[in-house]
Amino acid sequence: MNSENNNTILKAEQLSIGYKTKKADTIIASKINFELIKGQLIGLVGGNGIGKSTLLRTLIKLQPALSGSVLLNGQPLENISNLELAKQLSIVLTEPLSSKNLRVSELVALGRHPYTNWIGNTTKNDKTIISNAIDLVNITTLKDKWCYELSDGQLQKVMLARALAQDTDIIILDEPTTHLDMYHKAYILKLLQKLTKETGKTILFSSHEIDLAIQLCDHMIVMTDDKVIYNTPCNLISNGVFDTLFPKDLIAFDNSTGSFRVNK
Repeated sequence: MNSENNNTILKAEQLSIGYKTKKADTIIASKINFELIKGQLIGLVGGNGIGKSTLLRTLIKLQPALSGSVLLNGQPLENISNLELAKQLSIVLTEPLSSKNLRVSELVALGRHPYTNWIGNTTKNDKTIISNAIDLVNITTLKDKWCYELSDGQLQKVMLARALAQDTDIIILDEPTTHLDMYHKAYILKLLQKLTKETGKTILFSSHEIDLAIQLCDHMIVMTDDKVIYNTPCNLISNGVFDTLFPKDLIAFDNSTGSFRVNK
């Protein structure tokens, strides 16, 4: 990959992630290298406990890297102030809302917080961006509802609209399909794909829905026990990456269909 690519939004170079303690560092994954390009959908996949959330937390500056670097729009992540970071990167985490006593339009409007004054007054431009975000995610009919009235799928779309209203180059989502049924899992990931094409934003999400990610993503980051691989779904399949992702006693990857199947 060309490290001078002007379309590179987020870049990891020889990144090691894990936890620092007084006695020693606990390394979860190392030698991580990738470049996330403008307007692409990228899925982060791997088995339970492999370190997906740790990687995401490192990329959004909630957890320090053990070594290596993360560059956001060419700047080292650690040199970017929290306010400036909020103007370049938006996040949707799995943690429940601290309060659902907000109307949908009010929650989406919180995405404008990095740009408003200290009392949160929104300008005409802010209101246009909020309205556009609501339209893009197709929740216009929900905008006057209370958040506690929403289903999990509806609330996930509202959180995505809030991230869009933040108007950043990249949106990072941790397990956006958690607690959703099969239809709504596909709906949310298909919506993410649509948004990358319509807005030109880069969207990175972690998921256990590997089959769906293979079908919808431009690139994928695959975390295994011994390495982290970044490539297109087709190349990952050709290189046999998914064949070794899980023990073969119960499930196996079918290269012809690009999906996992249960061994009979």
